[in-house]
Amino acid sequence: MRSFSLQETNFKSVREMKFDMALLPWGATEAHNYHLPYGTDNFLAEEVAIKAAEKAWDNNIHSIVLPTMSYGVNTGQMKVPLCMNMNPSTQLAFLSDIIQVLKKDGIDKLVIINAHGGNNFKQIIRELSMMHPEVFTCAINWWQIEKATEYFSEPGDHAGELETAAMMYLKPDLVLPLNQAGLGKEKKSKLRGIREGWVVSQREWSKVTEDTGVGNPRKATEENGKKFFQDSVKKIAGFLKELQKCSIDNLYET
Repeated sequence: MRSFSLQETNFKSVREMKFDMALLPWGATEAHNYHLPYGTDNFLAEEVAIKAAEKAWDNNIHSIVLPTMSYGVNTGQMKVPLCMNMNPSTQLAFLSDIIQVLKKDGIDKLVIINAHGGNNFKQIIRELSMMHPEVFTCAINWWQIEKATEYFSEPGDHAGELETAAMMYLKPDLVLPLNQAGLGKEKKSKLRGIREGWVVSQREWSKVTEDTGVGNPRKATEENGKKFFQDSVKKIAGFLKELQKCSIDNLYET
């Protein structure tokens, strides 16, 4: 039993503890090339959150990891079988409900640990700050904490080298041999603004990639995945330490 994991702990432990903050792992259920499971983002989000909470707990930072949200925004993957979609408006409603519970239990900080590129919580957090100003809410995209190109030759955008390596380290029994993986070739948009990144639009996934991957996973190794994962966890734990020291009414330097 890990006292910092809500789904593992019990009422006897919880009622005696004052928690500094809550962590919410958020992933998605979607295809990840041929070699990774549909739950890849969920496994990654949960493991990052658990390991960061464990490090923080060792330093008397009492964060509680909530059960993982396993549905993300997949509006561009509706033609891929069983890619589950949760609209951003539903995410807002879900988070509002979660925050209501945290407020009543005296927890005023919520950290979303995101592992799915389709989830973008920035605008949702803006709205939550108006709905629930008593709770500070922030989101971390765990794969962006470190510079991925310093660990991987081609990190990839989805089910590429980065995600594959991390899963090889965390859940090797769920990763097929890499000779069974597709090459993750991406068809680029004909529109220059989208290619250069200053125009935003929805990617229709079934037209972008044949194997649902974006990025070649073939060079992934367990060693690189371990290093990247552990360095990312260390930084998140450091952030939690900083956050614990701050009152939500005094978050800015004088």
